[in-house]
Amino acid sequence: MVDSVGMAEPSAVAPSNQALVDGEVYVPGLPAEHVTEKYGVAPDDVAKLASAENPHGASPLAMQAVAGAEGRLALYPDWTARQLREAIAQKYGFDPEGVVCGSGETEVISMVIRAFAGPEEPVLMHMPCFPLYRIYSNCEGRRPVFAPTGKDFDPQVDQYIEIMRRTRPKIAFMTNPHNPSGRLMSEAEIRRICEAAEPDTLLALDEAYVHYSSATFGMDLLRDYDNLIVLRTFSKAFGLAGLRVGFGISNNPALIRPLRLIKPTWNMGQLQIAGGIAGLNDDAHVARAVATIREMRPYVTAGVDRVEGFRAVPGSEANFFLTEILDSALDSTRVFNELLQRGVIVKDGTDIPGLGARYLRVDVNLKKHMDRFLWALGDIKA
Repeated sequence: MVDSVGMAEPSAVAPSNQALVDGEVYVPGLPAEHVTEKYGVAPDDVAKLASAENPHGASPLAMQAVAGAEGRLALYPDWTARQLREAIAQKYGFDPEGVVCGSGETEVISMVIRAFAGPEEPVLMHMPCFPLYRIYSNCEGRRPVFAPTGKDFDPQVDQYIEIMRRTRPKIAFMTNPHNPSGRLMSEAEIRRICEAAEPDTLLALDEAYVHYSSATFGMDLLRDYDNLIVLRTFSKAFGLAGLRVGFGISNNPALIRPLRLIKPTWNMGQLQIAGGIAGLNDDAHVARAVATIREMRPYVTAGVDRVEGFRAVPGSEANFFLTEILDSALDSTRVFNELLQRGVIVKDGTDIPGLGARYLRVDVNLKKHMDRFLWALGDIKA
């Protein structure tokens, strides 16, 4: 029952833990329509820089495949998304039995936490981190453990390893490039973590943004570590955020079988499978997106550094970066709202625990959107 102000009345039926009642909620980037409706900015002029979406939209090959799959909508898909698993395995050189697919990488993250950490068992992550590691852990009654980042969000691998050895987590998340900073750990640093981990710790290497970085080693590590799984998404470089496709891959099928058993039976629909297969092989579309990001990243960060009162945090190899607010008379929420009024959507640092009120996360995108962001930032007065 819901009362007159929209709040649910207390019920005798209670969720399994308190985080499902009053826990943290993920704050996604605002849609462009919000800015158009509230501030009258034309939809094509809105710089939507808070969701790390592909600057060139969806893979054309994926769109064609989705349209071609409409005739199969009355049919149940293979419950393991076999055709997509086979395509992923072929692309990266692994056995299809070492692949599990999810409705976005976020679903795979939730499956990993449910399958490999029990109630109150520790799950290690950096602080700040992708909020869903922490949110899913709390909602499942697991215990998040945090490793600090250093100056300009340096990953501080030594401290991460020390905390991992002390807490012996059931799962250790490594995000490369890091979200929200875009900082990259080297192959040597990732290997140090893998070597230091106990054999019963699942190492989860999240490579959602790897296409935009210089890192090429993630998949290769799978052949060296039986307790490692790599997580990837189709939402970024492939441009399929609205289709919801992601996967986990390991050289050790024993890590994948529990995920397949715990996932919703038909979690991947016909359109997701068809679009995922086609998008996976749309190398031209991925290359175009990567080229745009790599061109615009130094352009926009140098521009931020020329705006008085702000600084681009160096080192991002993702399709976003952090803008630090140096002017003490401003904070992230004030700047966030000022940017909205000027047709620019970014992420407020206060919506990312561990980041805070001195930072904004800003996507790298087309030049016209970068120019609008730089103009809007420079137009804000304390």
